[in-house]
Amino acid sequence: LLRASIHGNLKILVPMLSSVSELNQTLQFIKATKQSLDEEGIPYDNEVKIGGMIEIPAAALALNIFARKLDFLSIGTGDLIPHTRAIDRTGEDVAHLYDPLHPAVLRLLSRVISTSNRLGVPISVCGEMAGESAYTRLLLGFGLRQFSMFSAQVPSIKQRVLTTSLPEIAGLTQKILRADDPMKIRELLARLNS
Repeated sequence: LLRASIHGNLKILVPMLSSVSELNQTLQFIKATKQSLDEEGIPYDNEVKIGGMIEIPAAALALNIFARKLDFLSIGTGDLIPHTRAIDRTGEDVAHLYDPLHPAVLRLLSRVISTSNRLGVPISVCGEMAGESAYTRLLLGFGLRQFSMFSAQVPSIKQRVLTTSLPEIAGLTQKILRADDPMKIRELLARLNS
């Protein structure tokens, strides 16, 4: 990755963050690799950005620690949602429990986005939620400004962003966060998207 970094805008994203010791070990490995490349005279971008994936609740709850050590963050909703609900998303017998609109999931997403914004660390969302236009305004209301998705999903998400007034969605977004009834959350989300 470091060797490739001189050929374009490359960022390194560390997956499945779970503990500071693992992150420190990864950052030390990157530092040692840079030193090795320096010794061999091999060029690379010394300012390459290092980010981390927030995919498990432990990483979301320790966000302050990770944010101090990283240049950017990305929330992997495909893993964070089932890990928050303690389900295996590939298990057919519990697939019905995979719910991006579960109150705990929404509060966790909102907390991670607002904390990252407060700390000045760029954050994006990738996974199913980022590419679903039904969630775009909700994520914008949480403070998200960077989405990662398949290219085929870009036009519909872009259209949703362009037709959204942030001041107008603020109140409904907060109501959704305070709601604990799944039917009420879905009703409020429908209003947010109308």
